[in-house]
Formats: sequence, structure tokens, C-alpha cells
Amino acid sequence: MALMNAALSALTPNMILYLMNEYHMDMTTGSNIMFIWSAATDFAPVVAAFMADAYVGRFQMIGLGSVVTLLVHPRFGLPVHASVPVGPGREGSVRVGKSPTLVGEWTVIPQARPPPCVSSNNICRSSDMLQFFFLCFSLGITAIGDGAIKSSSLAFGPDQLTREVYHGNARAMERYFSWYYALYALSLLVALTCLVYIQVNMGWDLGFGAPVLLMLFSTVLIYLGTPFYVKLKPKSSLITGLFQVIVASYRNRCLRLSSQSADILYHQKRGSAIVLPIVFSINLSQNSFPVLQATTMDRHIGSSFEIPAGSFGLFGVISAILWLVLYDCLILPIASKLSGKPTHFSTKERMGFGLFLSFLSVLVVAAVEGVRRSVAIKEGYSDDPQGVIPMSAIWLLPQNCLTGVAVAVHAIGQNEFYISEFPRSMSSVASAVLGVSSGVGSLLASFVMSTIHNLTKRGGAESWVSSNVNKGHYDYYYLVLAGFSLVNILCYVVCCRAYGPCKGEVKEEEKS
Repeated sequence: MALMNAALSALTPNMILYLMNEYHMDMTTGSNIMFIWSAATDFAPVVAAFMADAYVGRFQMIGLGSVVTLLVHPRFGLPVHASVPVGPGREGSVRVGKSPTLVGEWTVIPQARPPPCVSSNNICRSSDMLQFFFLCFSLGITAIGDGAIKSSSLAFGPDQLTREVYHGNARAMERYFSWYYALYALSLLVALTCLVYIQVNMGWDLGFGAPVLLMLFSTVLIYLGTPFYVKLKPKSSLITGLFQVIVASYRNRCLRLSSQSADILYHQKRGSAIVLPIVFSINLSQNSFPVLQATTMDRHIGSSFEIPAGSFGLFGVISAILWLVLYDCLILPIASKLSGKPTHFSTKERMGFGLFLSFLSVLVVAAVEGVRRSVAIKEGYSDDPQGVIPMSAIWLLPQNCLTGVAVAVHAIGQNEFYISEFPRSMSSVASAVLGVSSGVGSLLASFVMSTIHNLTKRGGAESWVSSNVNKGHYDYYYLVLAGFSLVNILCYVVCCRAYGPCKGEVKEEEKS
């Protein structure tokens, strides 16, 4: 799965640059397309998870998603001879040919994307309906294939564990999820370094051809392991039972229950809240501006090597990997030794800590952007968003590191929470619930950005989320997100108290 994830993750980092440079979109439009694509990628696993648990089976769903993604890996309608941005203010000409993918055939159609801008008078033509359809269709099919893989890959791992380990050893489950996300983070590291570097310096042909090879290798490995996997049979009555519960609940909505009946049906310490920290997902969906922000800063290491703007997320990935290793190999052993018994932090505690780190990260983004914007204006770059200001991109490391650790802490805790609380027969659905909050968060992120854009540009003023990052006020935009995050943390605390102890916490209390 790590190879497949590396291939798919290589699409995102430079996407906003591609949409703005090749499709001539403004910042808000390009970001909204990425938000909606992200939401589709998050919602697709939910549908696929129901199908996997009820009809298809998890292994079959993973295999199907791998084949679909391999066949339709997008090249986004690049022409035969395309200009690809290789750095701020520079363009490189690369030869783009056919790839071994279905969508790769579109790359030989010059009409598949808008023509280049006329440099003499800076006239840029937007995409027509057919070109826009090609783009959306490519992104949509990719989301479906990716969703089929993500729907079952996380839940397929615990299927390989024995029933005793699955139900009775919370530490084993925690270790599995930690190392799963360590490999996931490692795949992101490969995508954000090697694959993004190839895209920027060697052209889109090799940049998207290399992920195809990774997908092919990953698909072959998946099917080679077929004889060794534990494959649980799907339960066809799962969806039927779910809808029966919904219908019965609606019909009995006015039924009054006695206190004894209520105690039988619900755990007395639990509320009805299911924690879905949507604002965390809104913060995590902000993939466009950090890339544009990095393009305006000095990204050189030494005199010759320049870090691609889309690769700065790798510092978050490195931080996530280091956190997972330190947490599993150092923090927990020391805590266990000091307490004299096996120690681990609950899923709710880890999710809460992740929310707090996410809050800090957007505050840091706002502070750094305030400094960067001031330097850009002082140096006379107000009307030149492509110009590189005399400010090192090292300033971007704290926000990326905080975001990486926040994702590692929160995502592991939330996935472990859902899979532990749901029945084992619904593990795929449980692992996809995180995608629901991410998908809703992406849609809300689109709504928030569009609303702020429309409100702040009134009266002819420059929008806070302007395509010219030196004239916009992204520092204010991120302060708004920080306010949402603070409110979200308070709501999360209330929901945790209403929910009560989790299953693993109850079992540990009984053992002690």
C-alpha cells in the first residue's frame, strides 16, 4: 500500500501551480477544485467500505482499486510539447509523450487544455467546457480508485491478527496503527522528494510516469500475496440491517422509554455524541497557499540546489515519522517504567492533543505569513507575486513540523477509536469514517475560502485570498482558521465527556 500511496500522493503538491499556470485559474478557483477533489477522495472510501464489508470483501476491493487507479492514472491533458515551471520566474520545455495509462492518451491531444498565454499582452484564455470536463473526469476517476484502496487497506491489517490480539490487546492494536502510519508517512516522503523533484526538474512526462511504475509494482505485489492473506467473508445483511435500524428509529422517534429501558439500550456514562473534529480537516485541507508561499521565498540549500516549493510538506512527514518512532520506542517505554505498569494514552487523549497542535500550526502560519508579507512589501514586490524575497524558507519549517505531528497523533487516535468502537464486521466502514470528517472539512474549507474571498473584496478592495499573495492577507485568513480551531477544541472536550469511556478503557479497568 505504501508504494500505491506514494504514487497517488505525488499528484497533490504541485497541483495548484499546474491549475494556475496551465489552466489559467485564479487562486480561489484552483483551491476550490482541489477542495472538492479532496472531498471526493475522502467520501469515496465510505461507499467502497460499505461494498467491501457487505458484498465484495476487503482484499477484492483493494485489488480492484489498484487496477482502476493504475489504468486511469491522470496526466491532466498536457499537450505534446508543454512548458513546465521549474522555479520562480523560469520555465523549462519538456517533451511529453504517451504513458501506459488510459488517461495518458489525452496527453497527445493539444485541445485537451487551454492554449498558453500570449506573453506580449498577457492574455490568457480559460478552459472551455470540454477541457474542464477532461480535467474533472480524470480527477474523479482517480478519487474512485484511491477510495477503493483506502476503504479497506487499514482494516485489512487487523484481519490478519488473531481474535485474541484484536479484542484483548489494546497495545498491539496501537502498535499496528502506529507502524501503519509510519509506512504511510514514509510513502509521502518519497512522493514529496523524489517524485516532486522529477516533476519540477525533469518534466511532467517522467513526473507522472514514475508513479505509474510504482502502481504497477504495488499491484503485482498485492496479488502475489494472495495465498497468504486472511480474507474475512463479507456480510450481505450489513447494509440491510443498517437501513432497518434507521427506519425503525424514525418510526419510534416519539416512543417514550423508561429509565430501565434506557439503561439497557445505552451505556449510562455515554452520551450520543460521535466525535468528528471537522475543523481539524479544514486546517489540513489548506494545500494551496503553502505552495504559493514557498515559491516567493529563498529555497536554496547551498549555491546550486533549490528545494521544490511542493516538497516542503516533507518536513511534516519527517516530523510525523520521528514522532511515531519516538512515541513507540521511547515515550511509552519510559512512561511504563516510571508508572510500573504498561502505559499508553487513550485514543481520545491523543485526538485532543492532535487538535491542539493543529491550532498551534495555523497560528504559526499566520505569524510567518505576516512577516513574509511585510518583507515582500518593503522590498517592492507588491505587484510581483512571482518574485523571490530575501527571506529564507526555513521559516516554513515550524508550521510544517507542527502539522505533521498533529496529523500523526490525531489520525492514528481517531482511526483506532472508530475501529475499536465499531463491530469487527464493519471495520472497513469504521476506517472510512475519518474520511467523512475529512471530506466534510474539505467542502467547508471551500465554503470558508469562498466566503472570505467574497466578503473581503467588496468595494474594490484586494481579497484576503488573492492570487497575488503579496497583496492578499493570508495572515488574517489563517487567524480566522485559528479561531475556528479554538472553538473546536472546546467542543471536543464537551463531546469527550458526554461520550464516556471507550471499550478499551473499560476492559483495562476490569483487568486492573
